[in-house]
Amino acid sequence: MKTALTIAGSDSCGGAGIQADIKTMTMNGVYATSAVTALTAQNTTGVTGIMEVTPEFLKEQIDDIFNDIRPDAVKIGMVSSSELIKAIADRLKYFNAVNIVVDPVMVATSGSRLINEDAIATLKSDLLPIAKIITPNIPETEVLSGISVQTENDMIKASEIISDTYNCAVLCKGGHSINDANDLLYENGEYRWFEGKRIDNPNTHGTGCTLSSAIAANLAKGFDMQSSVQRAKDYISGALSDMLDLGQGSGPMNHMFDLNSSFAD
Repeated sequence: MKTALTIAGSDSCGGAGIQADIKTMTMNGVYATSAVTALTAQNTTGVTGIMEVTPEFLKEQIDDIFNDIRPDAVKIGMVSSSELIKAIADRLKYFNAVNIVVDPVMVATSGSRLINEDAIATLKSDLLPIAKIITPNIPETEVLSGISVQTENDMIKASEIISDTYNCAVLCKGGHSINDANDLLYENGEYRWFEGKRIDNPNTHGTGCTLSSAIAANLAKGFDMQSSVQRAKDYISGALSDMLDLGQGSGPMNHMFDLNSSFAD
């Protein structure tokens, strides 16, 4: 069985972060391991507390995984401090990790900054250059490219800039403000649009985590980049279409929508 490592924070309500990653990787046919960057107290209405691990303890988690169950892919989610980002980059370089998928969680879709400028600078200098693919939303694409993204042509140009800068593939996630649910993959100087049907479901907590984890799982299994992205988009569409409705806020998707087992009955 192929394996994948998720390096991210814990989401106590289970819709995003480590919990979403493990569910997604499992449902996409790989064995999931994890290195936790932070504990959060949160539910579908918001986050009430965050407690980061130390860089030393994060390194220890990563070392223990690579020394025992070496991952075939690595997904990295939200990491809020420069010290933790440096710790991750240091260990992944040491172990020559492959198929690194970075979801550069920096800016919310609303435009609110989620990590400070120092952490963004470290993300750019230490982590993005070792990624195989980066999966930014539109605001994050603007931060990484340095240009405003208002049109589909802007998405192409920004993705080209990011790809050339960090020598990796870029999946620029569209959104209804530009082109409904269509995403742009830019890789090796070429681009391809992945069309998506917008699903009228307000419960979208953890969609970014889920998409990047599904891509990592498929890369771990040996699929090429375009196939991995397509399979990931198909998976997330299925999870959203199941219309799970939990909690009082923006709830989670049903990661287990395709589970067929007597144990799940």
